[in-house]
Amino acid sequence: MRALDVIRAEHRSLAAVIHGLVYLVREIREHGARPDFELFGAMIRYIRAFPERLHHPKEDRYLFRRLRARHPASAPILDDLEAEHAAGARRILELDAALARYRSEGASLFPAYAAAVAAYAAFHWEHMRKEELEVMPAAERHLLAQDWAEIDEAFGSHGDPLFRADVDMEFSSLFRRIVALAPPPIGVGSARQQEQRPTSPC
Repeated sequence: MRALDVIRAEHRSLAAVIHGLVYLVREIREHGARPDFELFGAMIRYIRAFPERLHHPKEDRYLFRRLRARHPASAPILDDLEAEHAAGARRILELDAALARYRSEGASLFPAYAAAVAAYAAFHWEHMRKEELEVMPAAERHLLAQDWAEIDEAFGSHGDPLFRADVDMEFSSLFRRIVALAPPPIGVGSARQQEQRPTSPC
């Protein structure tokens, strides 16, 4: 069941990026911080490049498919999660567009961007909660050794670019900045950042 450890780790890295987005928006709203458009853009590119293109398709193709076959009663929650994967891809495009409008048109578009970040964060934290508290325990109960062999192999490839040895400079820089922003156990953020941390399952 190594794949479940990989999924949980990938959820933690995604939660760290989302926390960073929410935290930076709060700094602008509550403390008048200047927007760091490059960091916002890097965070959105990470979400688009990894969770949306690799993590979610592997869940659908391997974990969810095997669980459907072994435990048909899981079909309703799996249907919901697969629909959310498709919705997530659309939401990240909407978030990227909101950032582009904010960057080009200025502070008047900040509320719309802040709302898009909040909506994306709430959507993904609830999505991860359902996977970790409902689907993964069901998989542990119902999948067989041969199922896990296939799933583990799939999740052992194309790892999270935040943590690969061959990670490119953009993601390496992004990881360092997220660690500085995020509270423990994700990062080393300040006490004020910890107080502002949104609730998340990861």
